[in-house]
Amino acid sequence: MKLRYLPLIVLALLPACSRDKELMDGGVYTKRNPCPIPGITAGTGDVTLFNPSNNVTAAAIDVTATITNLRASCHEEGDQLVSTLSFDVVATRRDPTEARQVVLPYYDVVLRAGSEVTAKRVGRVGLTFAPGSYRAQTSGQAYARVHRGAAALPADVQQTLSRPRKAGDPTAAVDPLTDPKIREAVANATFEHLVGFQLTEQQLRYNVTR
Repeated sequence: MKLRYLPLIVLALLPACSRDKELMDGGVYTKRNPCPIPGITAGTGDVTLFNPSNNVTAAAIDVTATITNLRASCHEEGDQLVSTLSFDVVATRRDPTEARQVVLPYYDVVLRAGSEVTAKRVGRVGLTFAPGSYRAQTSGQAYARVHRGAAALPADVQQTLSRPRKAGDPTAAVDPLTDPKIREAVANATFEHLVGFQLTEQQLRYNVTR
């Protein structure tokens, strides 16, 4: 099954690795950081459990859970970029009578150039509802490694992007990214580290069509 069964619109793009802007002679320069861009994949940031499971009406909703409060960090270890995502999972249930534990699977994936899956892992988080409580919360983490060389721009591309452009220069107003080769090189050096619930086809269909 291809991971991109729906557009992977990143709901949260957090500045874990900054891309600071600096005003210099020749224009405004953006410092590119090769760290993976963190986010929550659209359509998989929440999950709904039904009871009975074959009834997907509002009256049969048993438990709902959402991934929220995504936090990201990135550091270097030798020739590797290590991305860490921390997040909370908040859940509510329909019947608060008894204590209950619910275990939910989640995945984290590393995408290259917006679509190429380079790594994927599946984990689980456990939610414990106290007797009489409608709400439960827990936290989870995901780790990923990206080779620093793979996230670096080729020297000629870097030179083209950073070349000073002065007023009157015929190419000053031309965006280098309009060049397909430059655009492809930038895309290939761009990674995303995304998380979401590992949904069944029924759960995914419910999220998309509700």
